[in-house]
Amino acid sequence: MASIASTAARGPRKRASGGLLSRFRERETWWAYGFISPWAFGFLALTLGPMVASLYFSFTDYGIEQIAGFKATEYVGAANYRQLMDDPKVATALLNTLTYTIMMVPATMAVALGLAMVLLRIGRASGFFRTVFYLPQMTPPVAVAILLLLMFNGSTGIVNEGLGLLHIPGPFWTSDPTWIKPGLVIMSVWSVGGTMVIYLAALRAVPRQLYEAAAMDGAKPWRRFRNVTLPMISPALFFTFIILTIAGITNFTEAFTAYFGPGQAGAEAPEAALMYTIYLFRQAFEFGAPGGMGFASAMAWLLFVIIMIVTLVNVVVSRRFVFYQGETK
Repeated sequence: MASIASTAARGPRKRASGGLLSRFRERETWWAYGFISPWAFGFLALTLGPMVASLYFSFTDYGIEQIAGFKATEYVGAANYRQLMDDPKVATALLNTLTYTIMMVPATMAVALGLAMVLLRIGRASGFFRTVFYLPQMTPPVAVAILLLLMFNGSTGIVNEGLGLLHIPGPFWTSDPTWIKPGLVIMSVWSVGGTMVIYLAALRAVPRQLYEAAAMDGAKPWRRFRNVTLPMISPALFFTFIILTIAGITNFTEAFTAYFGPGQAGAEAPEAALMYTIYLFRQAFEFGAPGGMGFASAMAWLLFVIIMIVTLVNVVVSRRFVFYQGETK
């Protein structure tokens, strides 16, 4: 009887403590909603809202006249998307962007990985050199574009001056269509610090005992790099490959400032520098053609679909090449 009485006495306390805990968790939930509400509002108002609006405008003749209120917006169906197929400059811009991305992504990854491996070996001095290598990442893209014009000038540029000391004739980087994209790629690789830091962190996380075991089995440095280093840092490689690919496809600031910006007024920009996002921007804000904003919206959604397809293909392919520690296959 005593145990029954004590159990009955403890029952209300347990229920009371349970109710207090639930109220505490409810308060935590509301606090969490409060903290994420600024981000949610920003996402809805500044990201999702404009995306939905651009999808609607891509099926209309929205342009300068509609923005100024002189003409009502009319639904034109898939006319803007058909125009994408008929406009030769869209194909040119896509080809330029694809070529630039194919050149820039592996070059950036290779240089970043090489620098990270060097920093891993130099010990205490790595902190200083890590800062030095990362500083170009903090340079504004507009300044990078100006450096591009100064350093890669075919007549007086620093790069050609250095090549001249080696008795190598330098090309006209900023005017020769063959060398415009390589020049842009070199300037992109110059800002490799962010990718290098990611690789350095991944390399430091590789267990040392794996290298010791491989060395005991007689594996040479190249084989240890191929069979130990690359598989263990493959998640970092995969992540940066996706990010760099998207950055290459959406490249805008450097090429626009160098070849299409205010400083290039009166000069005809080379077609080899016309990136897809630049042509999209000019259709929306510069050319002023009727329906330009609608056509630019259609271009933006085509770019979105391309990025989604490229990312999905990379994710599917990564299941075969990316290794995660603790994962069993």
